[in-house]
Amino acid sequence: MNSDERRNSIRKKLEDEGRPIKGSALAKEFGVTRQIIVKDIAILRAEGSDIFATPKGYIINKSNTNIVKRVIAVSHKPEEIEDELNSIVKFGGTAYDVVIEHSLYGEIRGVLMVKTPYDVQNFMEKLNKHRAEPLCILTGGVHLHTIIANSEEDLNKIINELNEKGYIISD
Repeated sequence: MNSDERRNSIRKKLEDEGRPIKGSALAKEFGVTRQIIVKDIAILRAEGSDIFATPKGYIINKSNTNIVKRVIAVSHKPEEIEDELNSIVKFGGTAYDVVIEHSLYGEIRGVLMVKTPYDVQNFMEKLNKHRAEPLCILTGGVHLHTIIANSEEDLNKIINELNEKGYIISD
């Protein structure tokens, strides 16, 4: 299999799976190193494939016209992250990403793909295990989230709950 065939196979596998796949698993399947997979993913992105690297692996963004999404501005203390994420998944939403505006580097984005209570628990365990600082630490708690939901009604429920808890930044 040449590199073009491998990249086409990687793209197809990501489209068919619909869930994140670790680079190491792709490397094993295609009999190459993980670095080759990283290079292949970069080439696929350059060719226009909407592939994201998440903590769970690579995932391709398949357009779904039945979903709604909105970018919201929020602010809270680091110890409120779990509550914020649970408020999002409670109504079937997905915390797709987190974005901060850094004074030196500009926009910094992390893909989260947190969509279930288990994902929230797993994210919090990793945050604590690695003693990592969340991005919002760099901005005094201010950050953006892209929230994805199945309907406008679900999205409004999420935003209302976040607003009631004082997380939404308003004028």
